[in-house]
Amino acid sequence: MRTISVDVVRIPTKGPGDVSGLMNLIEAGKIEPASILAILGKTEGNGGVNDFTREYAVSALSGALAPYVDLPKQNVEQKIAFVMSGGTEGVLSPHITVFARAAIADGGSDTSIEGKRLSIGIAHTRDFMPEELGRGAQIDETARAVRVAMADAGIDDPQDVHFVQIKCPLLTSDRVEAAHARGQKTVTASAYGSMAYSRGASALGVASALGEIDGDIQDEQVLKSWNLFSSVASTSAGIELMHNVVIVLGNSASAASPFVIGHAVMRDSIDSAAVIDALESVGLGAKDVSDSIVPGRLVNIFAKAEASPDGSVRGCRHTMLDDSDIGATRHARAAVGGLISGLAGTGAVYVSGGAEHQGPPGGGPVAAIARL
Repeated sequence: MRTISVDVVRIPTKGPGDVSGLMNLIEAGKIEPASILAILGKTEGNGGVNDFTREYAVSALSGALAPYVDLPKQNVEQKIAFVMSGGTEGVLSPHITVFARAAIADGGSDTSIEGKRLSIGIAHTRDFMPEELGRGAQIDETARAVRVAMADAGIDDPQDVHFVQIKCPLLTSDRVEAAHARGQKTVTASAYGSMAYSRGASALGVASALGEIDGDIQDEQVLKSWNLFSSVASTSAGIELMHNVVIVLGNSASAASPFVIGHAVMRDSIDSAAVIDALESVGLGAKDVSDSIVPGRLVNIFAKAEASPDGSVRGCRHTMLDDSDIGATRHARAAVGGLISGLAGTGAVYVSGGAEHQGPPGGGPVAAIARL
């Protein structure tokens, strides 16, 4: 069995095109660019169909890293999995989290820390046809990719998977027209509506791969059967791709990293107890927020957020779904981002909106990575 070393670092950004923090760490020898496997980021766009900050950030990172990985800029995404989540409402702070992985020679691992440690694996689905988004083909292909990414991470037990981040495509008017020209019908003609279908189908693919759902999932259950969900899936839709990028994060006996990951499930957008549970699963208590231990040990928190579809939170009516000025997704990101930031002691946390089939309705998974 191979032994791998995983490093993870959170870097603040001054804008979606800012790569200076990453470049400084590379030039200082703190990050080996050839070992970078994935980069997750929060950008200050609107998180919608026309949020081009995501594509801009990926382009800037690809261009900066291309000389270091000896690849043309357009091929960097084949080596590194990029997932940019738009929307830093409220106190959320733009940043990137860089994951690096390298093989360790026999005897080279740190045996002073026992037990399973943070590991990461990536995989890609094939490109989807527009009419496949939000349907069985996307679910099945995502499930296959999750299993490939688990193997890549050296994770055998689904219980050791604590967060699965996916970047998935959406429909545009051109893509819908292309399908219609071939006599095919897309799941929706709405670009914005397609984001939810793509996120939901991708999340159900995770649930299928990890055994969280028994039996086959039917097309008509996507965005309908809310009792079907994954407790560890986080999916984000973007215009910049037509396939799914899958990143599996978990703990593995074959990893020698000084980090560990744990998770919990928020039942609604004010579920602070779940966030505390996630922190405690990696050895951090809520009371540690004011202590210097957190800035030194907490790497990042990753969570999903959505406005409860029934229009209430614990019996109290909310207006997120009825606000014509600010979208419900943006409301939810700000609310959950504020809650988690308060408990984490920092606004540089990864909170993504749109939690269809990602945790129970109105809630979502929350995962924490900490240094042991």
